[in-house]
Amino acid sequence: MRAIQLEKPEAFRLIDIPEPPAPGPGEAVVRVHRVGICGTDFSGYLGKMPFFSYPRIPGHELGVSVVSVGEGVTNVKPGDHCAVEPYINCQKCYSCVRGHTNCCENHQTLGVHCDGGLRPLFTVPARKLHISTKLTFDQLALVETLGIGCHAVNRANPKADETILVIGAGPIGLSVVEFAKLTGARTIVVDINEHRLNFVKETMGVAETIFARGDGSELKQFTDMTDGKLGNVVVDATGNAGSMANALNYVGFAGRLVFVGITTQEIKVGHPLMHRREMTLLASRNSLSADFTRIIRLIEEGRIDTQPWITHQTPLEGMIAEFPRWLKPESGVVKAIVEIA
Repeated sequence: MRAIQLEKPEAFRLIDIPEPPAPGPGEAVVRVHRVGICGTDFSGYLGKMPFFSYPRIPGHELGVSVVSVGEGVTNVKPGDHCAVEPYINCQKCYSCVRGHTNCCENHQTLGVHCDGGLRPLFTVPARKLHISTKLTFDQLALVETLGIGCHAVNRANPKADETILVIGAGPIGLSVVEFAKLTGARTIVVDINEHRLNFVKETMGVAETIFARGDGSELKQFTDMTDGKLGNVVVDATGNAGSMANALNYVGFAGRLVFVGITTQEIKVGHPLMHRREMTLLASRNSLSADFTRIIRLIEEGRIDTQPWITHQTPLEGMIAEFPRWLKPESGVVKAIVEIA
């Protein structure tokens, strides 16, 4: 069967691989129908993702159906439609036994540390499959992206009477916005891309946005909106070291700053400012199984609408040619989906 492999940065190729064997105990063979493309895939392609290894079959945002299951599997059966939780954890390390499965000490993310879903069939631990009888494969492929935002917002634990500033309106930033809105907190979004800010306003219903011109005026625009108050919660979803360092300036006294984007560069922060305001700095990595359950329910209930997110689609064979175009801001990509079956 045909698969797409990222041989090295900026070098995709179509390869032939064998079909997976019968699943072993606790495993399931799944057929991949949809693969979402996100910032991790873009960073891996550009060689800027610190956890990415090569050569690698990418693909971790997955809408799949179950083909067969191994001995002892009771949570899914052949024919079930599922989202895949792509964070393969060991279940034995100190992080796992304490419930922090998203940052397992032996963590492997599908499509990053080990081969992912840009192929028709592959084997996963059945415990990583989350069923829905209502969602389409497109919707199921977006559950993982939403999980990143869900976990980031949970890390900061915002209250309804607080203000959240989301820096970066790419797919991860948009997923943060979805869950910021659900908290009832006032949500403001800043980005350098006017197209994405228009999407935030017109499609996601967030009226307050700031276009970042790069001239240092963004902080004043923010405080003008908030009567001089700084953010209770600031989430930087850019993965840009300069933006992440600058994000401290938006955080108010006793505020929380969440880094959900990732960079290979060092981030330099001024400690006196952080100390004076007694800020809390949080990293947010991946998400938890409970987040997948919650997100599927929210989409099924119509409280999150994924349909406007999908702006670009291509079959597997067309992805290699299309992928570089998706990197360009003028392409207008919010979320690209690869159709496999």
